[in-house]
Amino acid sequence: MKRNLLIALSFASFLFYVACSNENQSSTSTETTAPVAEESASASDETPYDPTRGEGKYDESNLVLGALDKAMAEKGKAISNTKCTSCHKMSDERLVGPGWKGVTSRRTPHWLMNFITNPDPMIDKDPEVQSQLEICLVRMPDQNLGDDEARSILEYMRENDGVK
Repeated sequence: MKRNLLIALSFASFLFYVACSNENQSSTSTETTAPVAEESASASDETPYDPTRGEGKYDESNLVLGALDKAMAEKGKAISNTKCTSCHKMSDERLVGPGWKGVTSRRTPHWLMNFITNPDPMIDKDPEVQSQLEICLVRMPDQNLGDDEARSILEYMRENDGVK
């Protein structure tokens, strides 16, 4: 048993070494094209972060909400039960992440959609999210949700907050 464990650990260490060494080689090859990438990055860095919109493709022009869509909210509840409720409660109580109660009055719909579909850049840039991270100590993982799934979750959040 100990021999098998030792072999498995040796193999895992070897794979880790190979993965890390390949990563270093790829970063070396991208350094040759860094001047172009740096110019692009600095141009996008000049655009200030908008805490009411977040970072992503959603804004006032492509996300307009009307009356609550109950079918979509029901779909959002099912998705939430699979992807979200292990870390978030529907009340204002914190579990791993903050509770969802009142989130649609604290955040704009496009901010919520951008955060659901693109959490990493927003965690890195949004001061309020960073302060939540200090409290919760766990980064929200990217759940790889599609636009329709994220929109359904938003509708479920609205229903939870009493939107009719």
